[in-house]
Amino acid sequence: MLGSGVAAGAFGSLLGLGGGILIVPILTLGFGLPLREAAGVSLISVIVTSSASAGVYLERHVANLRLGMTLELFTAIGALIGGSIAFLLDEQVLSLLFGALLLYAAFTMARSRAEVEPETLPTDEDDDHVVPPGDDPAPSHLDRLSGTGYRVRNLPLGIVGSTVAGVISALFGIGGGIVKVPVMHVAMGVPLRVATATSNMMIGITAAASAVIYLTRGGIDPYVAGPTAIGVFLGATAGSRLAHRVQVRYLRLLFVVVLLYTASQMLLRGLQ
Repeated sequence: MLGSGVAAGAFGSLLGLGGGILIVPILTLGFGLPLREAAGVSLISVIVTSSASAGVYLERHVANLRLGMTLELFTAIGALIGGSIAFLLDEQVLSLLFGALLLYAAFTMARSRAEVEPETLPTDEDDDHVVPPGDDPAPSHLDRLSGTGYRVRNLPLGIVGSTVAGVISALFGIGGGIVKVPVMHVAMGVPLRVATATSNMMIGITAAASAVIYLTRGGIDPYVAGPTAIGVFLGATAGSRLAHRVQVRYLRLLFVVVLLYTASQMLLRGLQ
């Protein structure tokens, strides 16, 4: 569990997923935990991942704090809703829904245009460049949410996606990063590296809102959560400090491949 936590923490920190996308399948498929208990442990690990990596991303000015906190208001509401219905669904249904969700996220990331990345990613030469507000002399709300080298768009769609991410986070214990990252990157025009860093900052708050409900219902095993969370902390700390050295195209490929593999395993578990 400690070793699995290290791997999941490093991966989750690099891709803004919180590690839950690996922890839940590892605990259910590898250690035989029920899906709900695995989700509860995963939420604790997601909080640790976010705490370990968010500070690094903020210090390096990669995460978009203003955008992240705006979307997190709606994500936390979704997490409370999802936590309330998580114990009402059959575990087999949860496995099938989890697998279908991962397939959708992988498809969304795979079909986004790769040629957009070089134009939207901020570079070192752009550190002092401010995105012009356009023809309007007064900056709009989207201008204030934008960052260096890119402009946020489709805020209503981002709000809907963030609320859905909160519900999914509570149901599956995954932090909601698999929804937040594609929504910010593909729908809202945020560079992938910025989207993953912002997601890392948000998922801790989202998981905390969900974990309270799991804790009150006895859905978190401390003997499993302890070693897993320690491993996640170590992996997330290392991953957040190596993220700036990983090229975006490799980050995208790794994201899609792991999503597809995890989706296949969860679908098979739900059908058996």
